[in-house]
Amino acid sequence: MVEDSFDAAHALRNYNGPCENLHGHTWKVQVFLEGDKLNEIGLLEDFKNIKQVLAAILKEFDHTLLNDLKYFLAENPSSENISKLIFRQIKNSLALVKKVTVWESPRTSVTYWE
Repeated sequence: MVEDSFDAAHALRNYNGPCENLHGHTWKVQVFLEGDKLNEIGLLEDFKNIKQVLAAILKEFDHTLLNDLKYFLAENPSSENISKLIFRQIKNSLALVKKVTVWESPRTSVTYWE
């Protein structure tokens, strides 16, 4: 598992409550890989590579208003949709990704897998 974070704001459209208002989080993202075969030096995947792939994806989100990003023009920028988007983007580079967990606070998270 590799973990990183980003800071961003969002507003949940059609939400009946305070989260419909503009607000921000420090989002924590955890990427889990799974496989049954290690390489010649005993690694499933180099942590350095996983960190680089994740950092490149999160750079697009960091210090933005998520609602303004192309993907979130049609989808609500919920933790659920954020985790799905990150999972699918990582899957393009790391076939062994098993799941992505996105934390919007220390006590609330969602996990996406396919």
